[in-house]
Amino acid sequence: MQRDATIVVTGATGQVGRAVATALADEHHVIAAARFGDAAVRAELEAAGVVCVPVDLAAGALDALPDAPTYVVHMAVAKTGDWRADLDANAQGLGRLLARCRGARAALVCSTTGVYADTGAEPYAEDAPLGDNHGTSPYLPTYSISKIAAEEVARLSATLWDLPVTIARLNVPYGDTGGWPAIMLDLARAGIPTEVPIGGDARYAPIHTDDVCAMVGPLLDAATVPGTVVNWGGPDVVSVRAWTDYLTERTGVEIPLVETATAIPSVVPDLTRQRALVGEAQVRWRDGFDRMLAARYPDLVR
Repeated sequence: MQRDATIVVTGATGQVGRAVATALADEHHVIAAARFGDAAVRAELEAAGVVCVPVDLAAGALDALPDAPTYVVHMAVAKTGDWRADLDANAQGLGRLLARCRGARAALVCSTTGVYADTGAEPYAEDAPLGDNHGTSPYLPTYSISKIAAEEVARLSATLWDLPVTIARLNVPYGDTGGWPAIMLDLARAGIPTEVPIGGDARYAPIHTDDVCAMVGPLLDAATVPGTVVNWGGPDVVSVRAWTDYLTERTGVEIPLVETATAIPSVVPDLTRQRALVGEAQVRWRDGFDRMLAARYPDLVR
């Protein structure tokens, strides 16, 4: 990855994108592209040296972005549950972004391991069948399909603009800015249970945002035309029951689990290609959870 690069980061107000934009700003000129509905988050980014440029990917108003940044890091995602809105933002919005920034050296497009069909044949390698992994979820009904569409837009854009792209299928990110485990803890404190599959337990490879940030450069270096596809996960496979037990042990907060047919299924990624291209994530899950708890819930930690 080139030093002192100009990098457009979308989704910089989100959990993962904020960490990525802030980390990259230590050595690069970072332009955060988002709607910036939260003034406090924008102020936090600007304090870290990030240049904030209001844009709306779905609306296509991208003239304020450079047409030839050094790199593009696309972390934005829409999860409204409205099919038209989410396809416009996740698929068409990505196409508009890469068309605008087609002079970049490379682009990293953050996808999700939620694109894999729930065949039960874990771990899922990058050539595993795709499908509506989240289709039964009342919370994320558009997620899998709109991200599959976005991956195809990324591949087409790479070919049209001769723009090297890496499509990285992120598993469960977490860290000081939050993540699914933190959301489960927040729900439990409000008396709301978390769903798990009937008769089983969902397993994942949670990855700390420190590892996400450290891998952005190598993932950009791995970009190709029409696209390098790679799973993106942490060093440990952990079940939801195991991590909720640990959160309860560390905080005293009981996290109720309920088995339902609409729960998001287990997705364990095969990380063979990730290890070959960019290496192994370094933060072990218990260490990472301890850090997350210390940052977000210092009054709860035992």
